[in-house]
Amino acid sequence: MHGLHLTAELYGCRCERRLLDDAGALRELCLTVCSLPGLTPLAEVFHQFASNGEAAGATGAVVLAESHLAVHTWPEAAAVTLDLYVCNFSQDNSGAARRACQALIAAFGPGRIVRRELERGIAAGAAATRAFDPDSDSE
Repeated sequence: MHGLHLTAELYGCRCERRLLDDAGALRELCLTVCSLPGLTPLAEVFHQFASNGEAAGATGAVVLAESHLAVHTWPEAAAVTLDLYVCNFSQDNSGAARRACQALIAAFGPGRIVRRELERGIAAGAAATRAFDPDSDSE
C-alpha cells in the first residue's frame, strides 16, 4: 500500500480556455498525461458543469491501475485543483506520478501553485507532508 499522493492548487491559469471549460478537452489532457509516463488508465468519468446554458467548468477522475487522478476546474477564477495518487506495490511509480503532475501543471500554465506531497502507507510517525520539486524523480 506504499504510495505517493500529490496535490496541487493552480491559480491564474493562462491555458487555452477550453481546458478549463470543456470536459472533453480536460479528459483528453488527463488521459494523455497519465499514459505518457507509463501510468495505466482503466476507467474515467468527466462531468461538464453549465450555468445559464454556458460551460462553467469541469471535473474528472481517471482510475489508474496504480490508483487515481482527479481534476477540478473553476474557469471563473482561472483555477484548477489536482489530486494524483499512485501505489508502489510492484514498482516505484513516484517518478511517473511526478512527471504526470508536472505535465498537467505545465498544460494549465498557472501564475501561482500550491503543491503538496504525501508518502502514504509508511509506518506510523514516519510519513511526512512536504512541498515537492516537480523536476526531481527522487523521493
